[in-house]
Amino acid sequence: MKRIKIINDMLESGVVAVIRAESKDEAIKVIDAVKKGGIKSLEITMTVPGAIDIIKELSEIYKDEDVIIGAGTVLDPETARACILAGAKYIVSPTFSAETVKLCNRYRVPVMPGVMTVKEVVEALELGVEVLKVFPGGAFGPSIIKDFKGPIPQGNFMPTGGVSLDNVKDWIKAGAVAVGTGSSLTAGAKTGNYDLVTETAAEFVEEVRKARAALK
Repeated sequence: MKRIKIINDMLESGVVAVIRAESKDEAIKVIDAVKKGGIKSLEITMTVPGAIDIIKELSEIYKDEDVIIGAGTVLDPETARACILAGAKYIVSPTFSAETVKLCNRYRVPVMPGVMTVKEVVEALELGVEVLKVFPGGAFGPSIIKDFKGPIPQGNFMPTGGVSLDNVKDWIKAGAVAVGTGSSLTAGAKTGNYDLVTETAAEFVEEVRKARAALK
């Protein structure tokens, strides 16, 4: 049940923040800013120096708060296991690796592998994947979600890459259960403007809310 609760909590706001920071201190500032904006699902990518150590420290810092720390850009089961042992509550990958999915299932940790083809979608579903990461989303646009859901309506798709405030509503209307966004969300952090990060986070959450309401 814990695994399902984590997934439901992640999908509640409909936005997963992809955090790429140069240090733990910067990551904490970005996380606090994003959290104030209403996003509680935060993905620390393996491209960040010392990412696993950062995940471990952040998981301890935020253990009593309504924040879900996950690991992104996970390319193999070995890295997935290290992230899980460090405290990551979910695993995200830019590609589909059956062995990584099996490892996460073994630990009952949600995993969102990257998919680009119907074959990958079906194989991931057969392994029990609840949410499929469409990556790179910007290479296709929102229409790929609609196309996937034609033959595979049971799929839960989350695009990452190419998602912005200008098009997030189009992704949701096309059938995405959530979106992942990085640079479009955290651009303000580059200049130290964390208030802008909070404002952008709130705008993303509101755009998702309005798009979902329009579908009812």
